[in-house]
Amino acid sequence: MQSDFRKVLIVGSAPDALRTASWDTSFFSHIIVINNAWMACPSWNCLIFPDDFPIERHPCADTVKGKQIITSNEFVPIHNRFGGFVYTGGTMAFTAGYWALGALKPDVIAYIGCDMIYDAKPGQMTHFYGCGAADPLRVDVTLQSLEAKSSRLQALAGQNRCAIVNLSNQQNSRLSFPRMELQALEDMTKNPPIIRFNELAIQNTLLAESELGYMVSSGKYWETYEQFDSIKLKEIDALWLRIASQAVLGSDQIECR
Repeated sequence: MQSDFRKVLIVGSAPDALRTASWDTSFFSHIIVINNAWMACPSWNCLIFPDDFPIERHPCADTVKGKQIITSNEFVPIHNRFGGFVYTGGTMAFTAGYWALGALKPDVIAYIGCDMIYDAKPGQMTHFYGCGAADPLRVDVTLQSLEAKSSRLQALAGQNRCAIVNLSNQQNSRLSFPRMELQALEDMTKNPPIIRFNELAIQNTLLAESELGYMVSSGKYWETYEQFDSIKLKEIDALWLRIASQAVLGSDQIECR
């Protein structure tokens, strides 16, 4: 791997997050775990969680030593740079992605354990630690379309010359990112698989967001929830989905499965 080619891993709490425990993750510049995922991925070096993450689920002081804890003090300003939580989506999978994009400026962001699928049969686990709340599926005006929010992140990452891929081996995913095998990502030293979006359409959609004006600089958008028109936000989501439907993988990029 070239030392200046930066790859970031983001680990969520789906059952396949446990796969990371046996991975050689040394080729990642940063490994970001979300909430409880620090228990699944021992090689993590960044932990990100919301303000209401229960303190009893935090790692102990010895585990944290030499590692970075990312709280709202760090991720809210970066989300504001990318438009704010009403447009980026108020769930931690996207929060981690935008923080990584803005703070670490990687060439590739890879996700695992963030597919946001919760249709487990009775007795099956929805999370690696058992059954947890399907937080991204809660009633929330910022999460009417997980696919649209995923496409938005991917489009803005592309503007920053960053590819986003999904290392999941699950059949279904709410993430729009191309699938990739771990070995292919490890071997990659240039030409990440950046999806080509219509730049004019992106700028027009960002302008539509700006004109709508749903910016909450504190990040606590739920405190002014009544100000947001869900229909207008659904229209914004539709624009991102349309942009994603017309996107292509650059011909000079590697092939993803």
